[in-house]
Amino acid sequence: MLSRTAANLFWMGRHLERADTAARLLDVGQRITLLPNTASGYQNEWNSLLQASGSADLFAQKYGEISQENIEEFIFFDRENPSSVMSCIEKAREAGRIVRTALTSQVWDALNMAYQDLRQLERTPRDKLDTASLTDVTTSHTSTVRGAINATQLRNDGWHFMNLGYGLERADATARLLDVKYYVLLPRIEFVGSGLDTYQWQVILRALSAHRSYHWAYGGDITAGRVADFLILNGESPRSLITALYEAVWNLEGIAKRYGDTVPTNARDKAREVLGRLQAHDIDMIFDEGLHEFLTWFIGEIGTISTLVHEDYLLGGS
Repeated sequence: MLSRTAANLFWMGRHLERADTAARLLDVGQRITLLPNTASGYQNEWNSLLQASGSADLFAQKYGEISQENIEEFIFFDRENPSSVMSCIEKAREAGRIVRTALTSQVWDALNMAYQDLRQLERTPRDKLDTASLTDVTTSHTSTVRGAINATQLRNDGWHFMNLGYGLERADATARLLDVKYYVLLPRIEFVGSGLDTYQWQVILRALSAHRSYHWAYGGDITAGRVADFLILNGESPRSLITALYEAVWNLEGIAKRYGDTVPTNARDKAREVLGRLQAHDIDMIFDEGLHEFLTWFIGEIGTISTLVHEDYLLGGS
């Protein structure tokens, strides 16, 4: 496969998952602001989303004032924000268009429909929209595209590159959504273990479509340790960090088998290393180390793996 084809397929997967994450961040913010935890109210909760997504400086430069309306515009519609839903869906569609012949008609139709429907939303007066509908439309479309990929694409190297993009982006996204909890709790640590704390963990689970599956796995009680364990170390949880890494390693193994000794395997080796370190942890070790510190380390490692994927496979001249 040409390196530019592999790069477009890889980034198509990443941008679709990033759009899904941006929409889920909005849902987290909207739900958490129902019970503000400081005298400053919703500003702290919305700011937590910007901090965790790494876009606080860009938002401040353009909007200044933190309000729900400005946050929604920035995270969902603003094309100057490279991680907004519209930016990511547009870039995913463009990547798909460039490699149109590598996609089935079902995948292309689903991708194109997502873009066209979001453009229609973009033209809708903002006072006619609500956060829940924006999130639902986005997650519905991204799930449809993902389903079309898994149902119709040949299991070749292109399929591995798409799903590698999904896996790495999902690992990063889950870590960042968990880190929102750190930023929200930071001003009032005495709320840990309170009803508000439990509510915020429920918000994280619902934002990741993991509320019911959590209860299947752990029963009725929602605690910080159990939720963190479910979203970090539980291999049965589809959005956990360890599941995303399992998938990334599996796809990198599939790519390595197809190319043999003709390309480096630095990305695969690094992903194996990070997976091994994750497997060596339990949730008590992570909390002793500090959840924020652990997530910061993990996000950095995912960034390193992504860089190595580009160096190993995507920077060729062909």
